[in-house]
Parts: sequence; structure tokens; C-alpha cells
Amino acid sequence: MDASAIDAVLQQVQELDSQHEISIIRLSQPISKTFSEDARQRTSDAWNASLDAPTPASLEADLQHYKELFAKLRFSYVEQVTKEKFIRAIVGDPPQIVTPQENADFETRNLEAKAQLKALKLEVADMVAQLDKKGRELSQRYESVQLGTAKLRELPERITELEERVAELRAAQAPGQAPHMNLPMAKTLELLEEKQRKQQELDRELEQLRAKVPRKTKELERLQAELQPLEVKRQNSTTAAKEARRRKEAALGGVEDDLEERGRWLRANEAALKSMLEIQ
Repeated sequence: MDASAIDAVLQQVQELDSQHEISIIRLSQPISKTFSEDARQRTSDAWNASLDAPTPASLEADLQHYKELFAKLRFSYVEQVTKEKFIRAIVGDPPQIVTPQENADFETRNLEAKAQLKALKLEVADMVAQLDKKGRELSQRYESVQLGTAKLRELPERITELEERVAELRAAQAPGQAPHMNLPMAKTLELLEEKQRKQQELDRELEQLRAKVPRKTKELERLQAELQPLEVKRQNSTTAAKEARRRKEAALGGVEDDLEERGRWLRANEAALKSMLEIQ
């Protein structure tokens, strides 16, 4: 990807992020403004801290608190209105008299209203659950977008470093020193496939040789077992030959000494005769 394209995408992401900032503080501002008076009446440090730095946990606790508060207020309101109507019916002039049929009709309408209210509550609860699920999904997507944006910010610098590294490697490589390093992608893939094919062939040959090793080992053991008696015979024969040679040399050594002594006697006699006869 070109650096200019990366910068353009990063700028668009930053513009969208600045226009649609998602923050738990901004989301909590309507609640904080609505109940600012109630917050001023509270003296709890935890409550003030939750307003100053709201978090998902603090907002959930506040929501649960207001649910309980509204339930109590609703009960008090219904009780107060019922008492007021009862007192007006008694002290009114003329007093309000309700027949059993009117009570039955009112009870019927009340049951219908309660059924409708229950259906609406279920619908609202379902809607709240869907909103909660959707909110969590959007939160995860937002976090992934933020992570991708951070990586995108680092990408141009990383690309620049890699380009500089490639330029250094190309400059360091002498032309013609390693021809296979200058091959195009197609030739490189072909060379890689050829090397892999040769390696597979060597692996197959190696497996075949490994399969022959046990049989060759057994054959070697058998030959060694057969060779051991022959080696013993050879050593015995060598020893016997050396002994016979020694005896022969010893026997020949005595004859040579006798012949040498006779030769010296004959040469001495020859020299004496020549000196006596004055033969040159």
C-alpha cells in the first residue's frame, strides 16, 4: 500500500473519530444533568466520584439504584392516590357509591390493563437486552477499530524502515555474486519447488536405507560370527608360520657360521701361499 493512501485512510479515520467520539463520560452526561440536584443532596464520596469519573460499573450501579427508587416512588404514588380517592368517596356530597357490577367491570379492565402492561414490560426488557447486546458488540468493534487505527499509525514508519532495509540489502549484494538471489518470483518458486522435490527424493531414499538397516545389521552379525573362527585360525596359522620361520632361520644360522669360518681359513691360506711363492 502506498504511503499517501495510508495517510489518506488514517486522516479519514481521525476525522470520523473526532466527529463521533464514543466516551462513557459523554454517554453519562444526560444522566448527570438530569439528576444533578439529587447528586448535590448526596454527600457520599463514592457517589461524587462516580459522577466525576463515571465508569460502566458505576453507571450500572446508578441504574440499579434508580430502578429501586422509582419502584418505591411508584408504590408510594399508588398508595397516596388510592387513599385520596377513598377519602373523597367517603366525604363527598353526595357520597360516591360503587356497585358490585362496577367493581367487577373495573376489575376486568384492570386485568386487561395489567396484561398490556406486562406485555409492554416484557417488550421493554427484550429491547433493553438487545440494546445491551448491541452496545457490547459496538464496544468490541470500537476497540478493534481503535487497535487497527493504532496499527495504521505505525504502518508508514514500519514501511519506511522495511524499504530502507531492502535498499541496504540490495546495495550490499554484489551483482552476479548470487544469481539465484536476483531471480523473479516465478523463477524463484520454480527453484523452490525443484529443491523441495529433490529433498523429498532424498527423504524417500533415506527412508529406504533406514528400512534396510536392520537386515544389513543381522547380515553383518552373521558374517562376524562366521569370520570369528577364521580369524582364530588365521592367528594360529600366523603364529605357527612365525615359529617355523624362526626355527628355520636358527638352523640356517649355524651352517652360515661354519661356512664363514672355513672361508676365512681358506683366504688366510691363500694369502700365506702367495706370500711364500711371491705371487702378485
